[in-house]
Amino acid sequence: LAGSRRQCPHGDRLPWRDLRAAFTEHGWTDLTHARREVAVDSRALVAAGVDDPHLRLDRYARITGRTDPAADLRLGLTHSPEPRVLDAFAADGYDLVLAGHTHGGQLRLPGYGALVTNCGLDRSRARGVSRWGVHTWLHVSAGLGTSPYAPVRFACPPEATLLTLVPRPGSPVRGTPDVG
Repeated sequence: LAGSRRQCPHGDRLPWRDLRAAFTEHGWTDLTHARREVAVDSRALVAAGVDDPHLRLDRYARITGRTDPAADLRLGLTHSPEPRVLDAFAADGYDLVLAGHTHGGQLRLPGYGALVTNCGLDRSRARGVSRWGVHTWLHVSAGLGTSPYAPVRFACPPEATLLTLVPRPGSPVRGTPDVG
């Protein structure tokens, strides 16, 4: 997902089309308004994404529909964790939704947390992992940058998140012979 940085009215425009073309030329899958099913080792993965809902650039209708219940992981991607899009991912059966946009709140007060999220998400979810609905996990990364309108961070260090996904307890590993 290219995110919203290409839409900013200040400064030089980023060459996001060239960047996207270079990435896809080297095997990257662009999930902007797309859904793909892929195999990773012996696991079936469904992944889908939408453009920035904060700027109303998302077109969820292009990816809507229940996910394959047999998939080992159903992953949703969105730049901004807007509740209407998170609700749609949850209703379609996604296990995990990854988002950014909030910069973790960017300005946080110890004991209080984020002052704002700059989206429809409540302040307590400005960064980190939480549940969205009954079955969907949400991870919001604080990211590395700042807003051009407030180019500072306070009590909110930049982060690059590395998530390690493991099988659910009791879940069979496909492709592993039964040696019983």
